[in-house]
Amino acid sequence: MKPDSPFVSDLRPSPNHNARRGEGIPNILLLHYTGMGTGAGALSWLCDPASEVSCHYLVHEDGRIVQLVPEDRRAWHAGQGSWRGRGDVNSRSIGIEIVNLGHGNGYPDFPDEQIAAVIALAGDIVKRRSIPAEFVLAHSDIAPARKSDPGEKFPWDALHRAGIGHYVTPSPRRGGRYFGLGDAGQPVEAYQALLAAYGYEVPQDGGFDEATRLATIAFQRHFRPACVDGIADASTIETLHRLLRTLPRSPFRREEAAAGAAV
Repeated sequence: MKPDSPFVSDLRPSPNHNARRGEGIPNILLLHYTGMGTGAGALSWLCDPASEVSCHYLVHEDGRIVQLVPEDRRAWHAGQGSWRGRGDVNSRSIGIEIVNLGHGNGYPDFPDEQIAAVIALAGDIVKRRSIPAEFVLAHSDIAPARKSDPGEKFPWDALHRAGIGHYVTPSPRRGGRYFGLGDAGQPVEAYQALLAAYGYEVPQDGGFDEATRLATIAFQRHFRPACVDGIADASTIETLHRLLRTLPRSPFRREEAAAGAAV
């Protein structure tokens, strides 16, 4: 195996991969944390045939980057999940595991050296693979009910300043109307439609159920990390609106164009 990126420090081939399915061209960069005690332990697990998990790259706390699976192969890092209504995220993505103890073990900050390495690697991948900014995702984005990584401490804003990923400055928190578990009605349905338009897998039935709460938590972890509570307050909804408006294929732009044509 040869390294796909010039930022790779070491190669540690994992047997846990297979051929990509469908189109076979990755258009998602998926970021994870390892959630294990040590980087060495995580690396061993990702290379163990019994684990049936792997990733393309692992980034240690000191910034060392290890490649485990060639980018043209389907690594087993995403599990069950979907984005923009499509499953089999493993076939559509390149996975980066970032060494971090995770929420269940104290969830330490990500060291500066590690984030610098992630930025260098991710920047190289998105450039070579022409991955759209809005397809640089967290594991929790594609599997809100199962995953919380890389979590609210991960500096998505720093990646965005380096030209990686889609981001807007979160709207400030304040009072006002909000939606939470058990609420129902047309405003909730409209909020669910916004989440779905961005890419999250949620029902659009007007009932703020557990799936909607978990998708809200995933959204907040990525885009409004100051408060991750699963409540769709004004700050959360406004941030989501602004993200959608800045998409190249924004549903709001289509609505505005249609309205203009009708005048």
